[in-house]
Amino acid sequence: MKQRTISREVSIKGKALHTGDEVTLTLKPAPVDSGIVFRRTDLYGKPEIRSQVEFVTELVRSTTISSGYTKIHTVEHVLSALHGLAIDNVIIEMDASEPPIMDGSARAFVELIKKGEPVEQDKPRVYFELDTPVSIIWENSSIVALPSDTFKISCTSSDDRGVHTQHLSLEIDPDTFENEIASARTFTVYEEIEELLKLGKIRGGSLENAVVLKGDKVLSKEPLRFKDEFVRHKILDIIGDIFLLGMPIKAHIIAMRPGHAINSELTRALAKQLEMRKKGVKPKPVPAPKTIVPTETSLDIGQILETLPHRYPFVMIDRVIEIIDDDQLIAVKNVTINEPYFQGHFPGKPVMPGVLQIEAMAQAGGILMLRQLKDRPKLAFFMSCDKVKFRRPVEPGDQLVIDVKILKIRAGGKIATARAACTVNDQPVSSADLMFTLVDSADAS
Repeated sequence: MKQRTISREVSIKGKALHTGDEVTLTLKPAPVDSGIVFRRTDLYGKPEIRSQVEFVTELVRSTTISSGYTKIHTVEHVLSALHGLAIDNVIIEMDASEPPIMDGSARAFVELIKKGEPVEQDKPRVYFELDTPVSIIWENSSIVALPSDTFKISCTSSDDRGVHTQHLSLEIDPDTFENEIASARTFTVYEEIEELLKLGKIRGGSLENAVVLKGDKVLSKEPLRFKDEFVRHKILDIIGDIFLLGMPIKAHIIAMRPGHAINSELTRALAKQLEMRKKGVKPKPVPAPKTIVPTETSLDIGQILETLPHRYPFVMIDRVIEIIDDDQLIAVKNVTINEPYFQGHFPGKPVMPGVLQIEAMAQAGGILMLRQLKDRPKLAFFMSCDKVKFRRPVEPGDQLVIDVKILKIRAGGKIATARAACTVNDQPVSSADLMFTLVDSADAS
């Protein structure tokens, strides 16, 4: 595939989400190898910023890039549209610091790009082809990039209570982006609005350009465009934030409750890998986890740490108390007041985040999968969850008992599904269906 730009200049006007300013955004054709460049026409000298992760400076509910005194806020939606429609080179002129939010999705930018008539240029497109897995953990979120021949995203979004848990896995190409992702709108939780306003955010926000979640209710000017619109918008954001690598990517990204901060960290890790590759430096090998001996029917914390790549504060298994017939495992997590997440979740009423209960189930399932391997060491990556239910809070002093059973192994032993449930004092607190993928640890070096 060759590089692409647009044939002619096109513009769009609207109000910015966070600043509330009226802004005109103009897309202009650019030569090969130019990349995506933002230009502030309202500032003296019309300063420019290249859309690269090294210029990312703020990540509070949007992605901001800065160079000197020049800032561009909320770049993710327009970058997502350009990435999704395979546009490599374009100049984005703006007469304010933030693109218009339009309806809260990337649909208007897709229509604008198509109006500009995309055209091939006379030089091949260069992809970043991932060859080493990258894993990022950020508070109660995680994101993994695996080598792939295509650009694919598997994403699970969830609030703390698991009321709006959604999952979707898609290969991203221009048709898929336009039809399945571009029109998914941004959303927020009602209880966070006041704090965002205090931070000087969402001054241009309304139900016309965002969906608001209030408990189990969805507040919106129009009905949801997809039953899983929230996870689709999360994928939209990932596509935009990853494009700050400066080039399109071939990788399978697996995200659990992603946001701009963890998306940016992944992009930085990929940029570092790209820079090392340019210098001819090979990444350091990932230590191979231990293969579990088939005769073991329980594991202590030392054996768990030898098996899983996780470390403090993200080890969610204290002991495996029983392994049954190679396809079922029972583990425990002792929930203490010393857990770091209790400082902010929530002060005065500490509750274990639902997403961390899912992580505990995923780690138990990963151990169970690794037990079945008798040849070479592997790493188990959590891909997705479905049918998630949270029934009661988990508090300090509780012992979380995790019961995981493998349902199906396919793709030559590389992908497995499992059913998991957590109990406290024999009372159900959470459950989910999980999916994993296995990667040879030799390939993860």
